[in-house]
Amino acid sequence: MKTNSIRTRTQKAIAGVALAVVMSTPDLTHAADQLAWDKTFPQSDKVIHQKVSFNDRLGINLVADLYLPKSIDRSKKHPALVVGGPYGAVKEQSAGLYAQTMAERGFVTIAHDPSYNGESGGQPHFTASFEALIEDFSAAVDFLGTKSFVDRERIGVIGVCGSGSFGLAAAETDPRIKAVATVSMYDIGQAHRQGLAEDVDAAALKKSLADISKQRWAEVDGAARTMGIGTPQTLTEKSSAIDKEFYDYYRTPRGQHPRSSTAFWRTGGAQMMLFSSFEHLDWMSSRPVLFITGDHAHSRIFSERAFKKASEPKELFVVPNAGHVDLYDRVNLIPWDKLKSFFTEHLKSTEKN
Repeated sequence: MKTNSIRTRTQKAIAGVALAVVMSTPDLTHAADQLAWDKTFPQSDKVIHQKVSFNDRLGINLVADLYLPKSIDRSKKHPALVVGGPYGAVKEQSAGLYAQTMAERGFVTIAHDPSYNGESGGQPHFTASFEALIEDFSAAVDFLGTKSFVDRERIGVIGVCGSGSFGLAAAETDPRIKAVATVSMYDIGQAHRQGLAEDVDAAALKKSLADISKQRWAEVDGAARTMGIGTPQTLTEKSSAIDKEFYDYYRTPRGQHPRSSTAFWRTGGAQMMLFSSFEHLDWMSSRPVLFITGDHAHSRIFSERAFKKASEPKELFVVPNAGHVDLYDRVNLIPWDKLKSFFTEHLKSTEKN
């Protein structure tokens, strides 16, 4: 029962659900979009921001924010980073914060809305597809590689929370990604299968799959689709510490955004249980990976397990006095210097520009 309880709490706390959901998925960006600043963090006067869009190999249109240092010399080629945010979050939240801040530090960066979420395409919205979420990263690499000022041999990835696992999976099969840093990583597949528990509870897993199968029959017969809700709308005396942590980000002005929703169609959970981002970490060898986690983050176990499985060069960096969600947006806790030094070292040029 304890394992089941942990698993259930973790599934509910994978990420938050904001107060409103926008179902529209524009195929194009417009000039007016470039003027509006709708992020959850202040705009930097050291960075050029541009809204862009591009298609992935599945035919899904992805909408993203491109960030460039204002001092960039476009006649030269520069290192670039693809930044992904928490599972279900949008580019206006932590992914954008990381992208803008790393652009301040000299990198070309892009933060994308995942397939089936935010302003990106994919129907129906809020479909859980690990293939699409992995492909998003490679598609962003494609896009960056079309820019004359980006060095195709110096592209890395930053993945926050769930994007840590999807970014790793992308790097395992896409050697164009030369270095990966994860922050407060969540292995979304494991979270669906067993939560934080070390081993799978076979009986609980079978029950979950059976329940999802019953729901599929119900939907075939005309029932409304059900959503797997993340962060609750309100807190109660019974709310867990994990619920409270996510609530403080997704349900308050601190981090909420009208397009953010980590409520996914419940029937997609069965396929997500198959996803495992750690099984082929050796395929990344000998590209470097940095795992960043908070010292009291409930998700720390994911970074520690991945670190054990990863090949050298690898590093586990534990941030003092930090929980899981702290590293979404607490700029005084996020180890910017560590991220800069990691990517400066591992994305350095081997040729003269």
